[in-house]
Amino acid sequence: MKIRYAAVDLPFKHPFTISKGTKTHQPTFVVELEWNGVTGVGEAPAISYYHIPVTKMIEDLERKRVMVERFALTDPERFWHFLHHLFPDNSFLVCALDMAGWDLIGKLRGLPLYRLWGLEMANAPLTDYTIGLDTPARMAEKVMDLPWPVYKIKAGGTGDLDRLRAIRNVTQAPIRVDANAGWTLDEALANISAYREAGVEFIEQPLAKDDLDGMAQLRLMSSLPLLADESCVTEDDVKKCSGLFHGINIKLTKCGGITPARRMLKHARSLGLSTMLGCMNESTIGTAALVHLSPLATYLDADGPLLLAEDTANGLTYDFGMIHLSDKPGLGIDLQINL
Repeated sequence: MKIRYAAVDLPFKHPFTISKGTKTHQPTFVVELEWNGVTGVGEAPAISYYHIPVTKMIEDLERKRVMVERFALTDPERFWHFLHHLFPDNSFLVCALDMAGWDLIGKLRGLPLYRLWGLEMANAPLTDYTIGLDTPARMAEKVMDLPWPVYKIKAGGTGDLDRLRAIRNVTQAPIRVDANAGWTLDEALANISAYREAGVEFIEQPLAKDDLDGMAQLRLMSSLPLLADESCVTEDDVKKCSGLFHGINIKLTKCGGITPARRMLKHARSLGLSTMLGCMNESTIGTAALVHLSPLATYLDADGPLLLAEDTANGLTYDFGMIHLSDKPGLGIDLQINL
């Protein structure tokens, strides 16, 4: 195989704020694998609080580039296991390469990934649209700018209930709340009661990821379902979350790609957990991977390209919460940047 890659910095349409901070651009690593003229692409956005910048993805890949290029890619799952052991401390790089491997295999077999896995897109859930932390008026304005069947709103700061009320005044659509580990137990209990009355669907990661005692109490007392995000990173975390949350948010970049995500979806279902496939501000490349997997999930958060002012590829069409794939094999996308 031959490897090509690029570091890209994708601007957001609006500054994107969560409880952990604000960013105006999304640094992203894009990689391409080529075998006999057929190419597969993958992506991993860099998220500051996971401490794996794009520069580290590139440095780690360059150190072992020859080993990756010499791998005989016939089975994506074997490829993932090879990568997982080759880069044990860099799940982001593993994700990008794993995604590219699946795209390449899909193209070689002439099938979109969801068909390769025997899935039906008719079973895919709608994607929500995320509203970042802002003033109540500005968050309500963003909702009015894009009518959508379900919204995800960021929380975790003072004035969360004021923001919710402002949004509820302009839409009756279902609302999901993502606190990004920004509440204390007392804050969560107070907020959840008010959120339930306002028709909130569920709360994502209300407490700090290591506040296990707090989550155990909150799960017993919460009148709304609770989903893990920062508390569920790898496959090993699925079982740990089963007694603390009602569901988990699976993100390809943090768990290491498509291959482990498929196993996590199956494991979660066996434990009675609901599942969300979530984005980390991926462009169309990574978002396409989420969409192909989405028939396996309860919920979908795949709005990355809608939040970005620039993109890396095309091939997805958004239609009021529905995401339509092309009929092309693999991820079904066309790269729009030079590597």
